[in-house]
Formats: sequence, C-alpha cells, structure tokens
Amino acid sequence: MSPRVALVTGIAGGLAREVGAALVKRGFAVVGVDYRPLPHPLDYPVEVYRANYNKTKVEDIFRRHQPELTLHLGRVGNLKERMGKRFDLNVVGSRKVMDLAVKYGTRRLIVLSTFHIYGAHPHNHVPISEDDPVRAGTAFPQIADAIQLDSQALMWIYKHPTMRTVLLRPCNVVGPRVQNAMSTFLRQPIIPYMLGFNPMTQFIHVDDLCAAVLKATEGEASGVFNVAGAGAIPWREALAVTGARQVPVPSSLAFAYLSVARRLGPGIPPYLVNFFKYPCIVSDAAFRQGFGWEPRVGAEAAIHSTVTGEPVG
Repeated sequence: MSPRVALVTGIAGGLAREVGAALVKRGFAVVGVDYRPLPHPLDYPVEVYRANYNKTKVEDIFRRHQPELTLHLGRVGNLKERMGKRFDLNVVGSRKVMDLAVKYGTRRLIVLSTFHIYGAHPHNHVPISEDDPVRAGTAFPQIADAIQLDSQALMWIYKHPTMRTVLLRPCNVVGPRVQNAMSTFLRQPIIPYMLGFNPMTQFIHVDDLCAAVLKATEGEASGVFNVAGAGAIPWREALAVTGARQVPVPSSLAFAYLSVARRLGPGIPPYLVNFFKYPCIVSDAAFRQGFGWEPRVGAEAAIHSTVTGEPVG
C-alpha cells in the first residue's frame, strides 16, 4: 500500500523542517515546497521542490502527489523581500495552495499565521482571544500581507466547512534553528529596550510549535486558534536571559535607532517596536482544550536555547 502523503510548504525554514521529520517518523511520505533553496540537506527522506507558491509548478506538485495532509507553513516574514513578492507569496500563493488542497483531495489543511496581526496596543485585552480585533495593519504596512493571508484563511474556513482546516496564530516563535526576526534579534550582542516600558512577552519554542502543528493534524476541530508557550515574561527579563548588553532608547527615537540598526545588521521589522512597549498576550485555551496540547518549554528556557543553540532538556 502506498504511504500517506503530506505536503509541507516552507520546508527551508526551521519549523517546517522539524514538522517534516516528525511526519516521516509517523509513516508519511513528505513532499517539501519552498521558494528558497534549502540551507543544508535534510537528514530524512523527503522530495523537495523549489517553487513560488503562486506559480503553475505548485499545481503540478499537487497533481503528482495528491497529499492527504497539506501544511502551509511557508508564510514569508522576511522584509528584505520586495513588498510585491511578499504579497504574491503570502496572499496570492496562499490562496493557490488552499484552492489546490481542495481540488486534489486534501483531507486536512493547516495554515500558519502569526499573533503579530493583533498588534501591540494599549487598548488590547489581556489576554487576547481569537475573536478580538486585529490592530496591527492600521499603522504598519509591513504586516499587511500577513493580515490578508489570515483573513483569507478565515473566509476559506467558512466557505469550505467539509475540509478540516486549522488556522494557527502562534506567539513569538524562537529556537536554535529558527532564523525569523525575533530569534535573530535575541542573538545580537547589543539589544535596545524602550525607556519606561517593560511589557509582558510570550515566546513559544519551535519544538512546542511543531508539537502543536502535529496535534492540529490529528484532531477533528476546525477554525482559528492562538498558540502560546508556557507562561509569559517581562521583556527586560527576557533580555537578561540572552546575556546581551541592554541599551535604553527613548521611545521617540526608537524608529530612527532601528532604521540605523537595520542598515548595519539584521535589525527588526518596524511593526515589532510596539511589542517592546505594550503587551500582546494571547489566550490559547481554545487550542489546548480542543486538541489536548500543552507546551513544555518555559519562556526562559526557550530564549536560552535560541541564543546558545542548545536543545531544550
């Protein structure tokens, strides 16, 4: 009998690589797709294709492999990509992946979004539920394509109730193999903080998010779900765990400072500035109850693992 097939987008990223490895152990034949080249060969059997998610080649991949599971983990957060390309990948490409999942008989669809779409705002509820408003897009166009991806997936869920679709909104994803903006920022030797602000902050280790994604493939529930790590931590305490030198920056100069930092190094996306000022704490009670999942890595351990490259115990 032929093995069950799982198609995973974003396979060049740390989370997707880890999810792919776990699916292979569960007996799936894994097909990986990414617009980027692999940074290094994968150490498990997988058929990898390099393709933009909005191109014809992606349909050829679906037609050939007929995946039972489609895990769209390839959201593009890299601001070095041109805005038009990010839109094509995140919005047009995501719609194409979802359309093809229906066309070629996928039984379970997982779409990765982000809690950043809620925005960090002084009027946010604490904690934020899945029904709370999305505030990030009003001030920061850099996150607009992520908001459109999320909104599109939400409409998709309601239009296709027979397909079991789960939209995940994880908090700050960190880990030793993760190269996103937050993980890279925490590894810097000098890290700024906003004078007079010390918001509570949530982190989820990539191992915990991998376990959450796998749980989402097993359950019967559909819908949108926040996903958070074990507890929250004040931002200054998080920086203390990194061992970096902390530099105070007046909030009025934050954007100027970060603009210079981006020219000199990796920097951070502008929309993250408010996350250093105001809390954005999400409740993931619905996901925990609906899928029987619990994170096992605390915030300090997740940050330490991210900075040192050591696996969590």
